[in-house]
Amino acid sequence: MTSQTIAPPPTIGVFDSGFGGLTVLRSLVRRMPRARYAFLGDTARLPYGSKSRRTIARYAAESAQFLVREQGAQFLVIACNTASALALDAIQDAVPVPVLGVIEPGATAAHAASKTGDVLVIATDATVQSHAYAAACLARGLRALEKACPLLVPLVEEGWTNHPVTAEVIRIYLDELTADAAAQGLNPDALVLGCTHYPLLRPLIERAVPAGMAVIDSAESAAEAAVRLVNGQLAPGAGGVGEPATIIRCFATDSVEKFERLGSRFLERPVGQVDLVDLGG
Repeated sequence: MTSQTIAPPPTIGVFDSGFGGLTVLRSLVRRMPRARYAFLGDTARLPYGSKSRRTIARYAAESAQFLVREQGAQFLVIACNTASALALDAIQDAVPVPVLGVIEPGATAAHAASKTGDVLVIATDATVQSHAYAAACLARGLRALEKACPLLVPLVEEGWTNHPVTAEVIRIYLDELTADAAAQGLNPDALVLGCTHYPLLRPLIERAVPAGMAVIDSAESAAEAAVRLVNGQLAPGAGGVGEPATIIRCFATDSVEKFERLGSRFLERPVGQVDLVDLGG
């Protein structure tokens, strides 16, 4: 009688400059519940958007190396729009494992959803200034109009995800964006959420967009792309029946208490103990 050897589940590293990337981890867990996950929030050095491209690349590479060398990550998902926009090449050069960002999958999903070829993007100022979404959309034959929405992240972190003030802020931003689109002769039919905090605002955003406009969650799109990447490189039987339930370890470079307090809101499950790590200055 022979017994079949079941390969261990994959270890997937997920990195963000803060903890908004937990929305990407949430989407990954839904799709690959048998995997092991190591999440790192580089909270000591955020916001990345105020740093130079060179500094962002160094910070992101150090974080990626921690997940691969110290936690054994076999795949990396960069759940940070700023790092995906400005440091993806540096991260890929720094580690010997497949690396996936959030911008390319978001643009691909927008291309699949749009019939007019015109899309809108809302994101943080740093992501908009990089024009990474516009470039990724253009490469797919789309015209993209981007808008920075700086008030949304603090509103999410305040817990005002279903608050009338937040709904009004979203309405104002989207009214301005659709007016700008009309002035440029665009006919957008898809809106990309280009920040990992924004999935928590999706119900409010969907109520505020014009009828028929698709809302593209780049966290969901990145998770779907990760499934294709991981499943294509697993040994037969990996993550199969009989494997343990989801294992998640969370790390932060600062603000562990805040991470533990707010993290469960993003992850939609307790984050448990968050370990403090020191990646240097």
